Amino acid sequence: MKKKFIVLGVLFAAFGFTKMNAQINFGEKALGAVQKGVASFTLSNADAAALSKEAVRKLDSTNQVAGPNDGYTLRLNRVFGKHTAGEGYTLNYKVYKVKEVNAFATADGSVRVYSGLMDIMDDNELLAVIGHEIGHVANNDSRDAMRAAYQKEALIDGVSSQSVKVSAVTDSQLGKIGSALIDSKHSRKQETEADLFSYDFLKKNGYNVNAEESAFRILAKMSEGAEASFIEQMMSSHPDSKKRADDAKKRAETDGLYKAYVQQKIVNTVPAKTKAKKTTAKKTTKKK
Repeated sequence: MKKKFIVLGVLFAAFGFTKMNAQINFGEKALGAVQKGVASFTLSNADAAALSKEAVRKLDSTNQVAGPNDGYTLRLNRVFGKHTAGEGYTLNYKVYKVKEVNAFATADGSVRVYSGLMDIMDDNELLAVIGHEIGHVANNDSRDAMRAAYQKEALIDGVSSQSVKVSAVTDSQLGKIGSALIDSKHSRKQETEADLFSYDFLKKNGYNVNAEESAFRILAKMSEGAEASFIEQMMSSHPDSKKRADDAKKRAETDGLYKAYVQQKIVNTVPAKTKAKKTTAKKTTKKK
């Protein structure tokens, strides 16, 4: 894949669900409601997490995941190792060794970061971007996106079986739900709230809040490049990156924390081992 693009917050990207083998049990009552096309059907947090977990498992199997001793993994663990849980959610992190600039988080707390993103952002900027994705989980945006996709698919064909005893989502249905998810987008309000979550996350944990502005400036600059039209299409539901950067700057100024951010060194390689110095024991002669 040659193009670099930004699809922050888009669940599951376009990797395809059509061959997924998961069977997710939601029980007769839930499936019965969807089969009848009940518009008010609500996918619970547990249901959304179950679907997400299976989807991410498939994604992990179809992408090159950085191993435990890979430089990208070591860096991600170093930066986010202590941020694995929040109020009502648990997070797990992996790196996809893909050149695209992307990161996403799903309703089960899976956070996947592309190596392409880690190549252009330093630790603080990564904290800002991934903090935004965590915000979608904390704010239940990821659950809502899954629910919308699930409901849309259910209403398309009423779920293939009309039996009141249907209690599983089939591979085919998951494939169609995946397609619906690709078309679904977070609202601008949700994106703005996730930006605020990211800022508060940085501030609360003592990180440099000005990195959020810097991260958005990077995205804005990329949108002006050769892939501008492509990025514009993919980011159509997001507030303008330049405006988001300006908003982040205003937040820092209001808090009296603003200072022009200077990007730090980016290191995605395994730290070199330092050789231990050999100590030589001094010979002592005993006096007779």
